[in-house]
Amino acid sequence: MSEAAPAPGTIARLRHYYAKNERRIAVLSFICGFLFDITTVDRVDSWYAVGQQVLYLAVILLALTQMFFEEGRPQPDPASLFVLKRWYYQYRTALVHFFLGTLLNVYTIFFFKSSSLLVSFSFLVFLVFLLWANESERSKSLGLPFKFTLLALCVMCFSANVVPILVGSIGLTVFLVSMAAGCLPLVGVVWWIRRRAPDLFLRARRQMLWPLGGVLIGFLVFYFFRLIPPVPLSIPFIGVYHSVEKTGDEYRLSHERPIWRVWQHGDQEFAAQPGDKVYVFFRIFSPTRFSDQVQMRWYWKDEGRGWVLQDTIPINIVGGRAEGFRGYGFKSNYQPGEWKVQVETTDSREIGRVYFTLETRPEWPRTFEVDIE
Repeated sequence: MSEAAPAPGTIARLRHYYAKNERRIAVLSFICGFLFDITTVDRVDSWYAVGQQVLYLAVILLALTQMFFEEGRPQPDPASLFVLKRWYYQYRTALVHFFLGTLLNVYTIFFFKSSSLLVSFSFLVFLVFLLWANESERSKSLGLPFKFTLLALCVMCFSANVVPILVGSIGLTVFLVSMAAGCLPLVGVVWWIRRRAPDLFLRARRQMLWPLGGVLIGFLVFYFFRLIPPVPLSIPFIGVYHSVEKTGDEYRLSHERPIWRVWQHGDQEFAAQPGDKVYVFFRIFSPTRFSDQVQMRWYWKDEGRGWVLQDTIPINIVGGRAEGFRGYGFKSNYQPGEWKVQVETTDSREIGRVYFTLETRPEWPRTFEVDIE
């Protein structure tokens, strides 16, 4: 009589479950990791975070450059290598993709926080797609051009974030400077290869410069159509109020919103009595020592012409406050209907918006709730 096979252990069952549901687990892990990073990623102007990004980019660039020189050559015998070097050769591809995935995740979050999703949706979808592609097994088997494309994208995103922080403002000139700065690492490596190994220059141009050129053109096209979020600025809060009063270091925001409309900020269903002004209050994050100007644009919806610009209010902002610079604008000449207010940079890139409906009513007793910001 044969003995019964022993029941598989916990680890064996977990391995079997993972092998059976690998795709679902990978998708769930990707979503959970992205949501976790949204809440834990450091400020865009944190020098610790900037230094960490520089380290990751340098490691990726060095590893890919070494892989470029070794491409087509026989791989060294692992048994003849020192243990750390053997470990490096065994796991360097996985390390490169891990660092690329980390950087793409960080930049996707930075752009996500800095954008009006309706405007920058296509750019964010593009970043999320590349983040997913970097995690897929099929993309990991692709050659060096794909890896250099992801590296070029990360360097451009890094430069687009850091250069405005260093300059203290944003705009077309700052964006072009950031793009030029983002090209320097790979251009410098190709220049060094041309001097050190001229016979490899054509391959370096094909595998490094062409992907870099494609990424650069993509950034310029997205910027031309105003689809790149205006990093490092972001608006964590914007709302509509009946009055905004500053008392000391606090702003008192008066509104009539019922308590159950938790999804609205202030009076997004605005009931105006004679003499009322419509206030739009916002908090805008900007890095330390940042000084620039934003535009508050008021639009009214005409049934025949769509959104019609009614007013533009310039507001100077300064950075450094952890909760964001607080600002507001108001309008005393208005008409009933649908309204929206967009806060934009001076180069017309949208940072945030709020919609509200306005109707006029005769005077009647009312009580305001007050929020403190």
